Amino acid sequence: MPAFTHFDSQGQAHMVDVAAKPATHRIAIACGRITMQPETLALIETGTAKKGDVLGIARIAGIQAAKKTSDLIPLCHPLALTRVAMEFKANSAHQAVGGCILCTATVESVGPTGVEMEALTAVQIALLTIYDMCKAVDRGMSIHDVRLLEKHGGKSGSFFGR
Repeated sequence: MPAFTHFDSQGQAHMVDVAAKPATHRIAIACGRITMQPETLALIETGTAKKGDVLGIARIAGIQAAKKTSDLIPLCHPLALTRVAMEFKANSAHQAVGGCILCTATVESVGPTGVEMEALTAVQIALLTIYDMCKAVDRGMSIHDVRLLEKHGGKSGSFFGR
């Protein structure tokens, strides 16, 4: 099993030195979902939520979150992202409570370290933004299954999640 990279030989947390790593094209895709009452989903889909365009605001929040990941996660490197794309898909037939929104973030960069944390952060913040904008009508919403779907580039190559 590989060792954790964010600890030195004395067990102290440190930022990984990526100076000697070659710059490669990096891509990460993460996803997650937020479940809600069918009426809440209808408000979002029709654009009649009191706070406005819920998915438009969530898209901007996800993009902004990807760009700010190193400010939120202590040992992440600040990265020059070349692309952040947010996708949302409504599912009115979700079994849990009657509705959900699936969120997918694709993040790209050319550099010495991956963009997995940026993609995961983008999804989580986008879903939290949906919660924030809709909590007045549905405090029972819940966020689930935020995970890395794929990553490409770098020494470790490609990863395909479940």
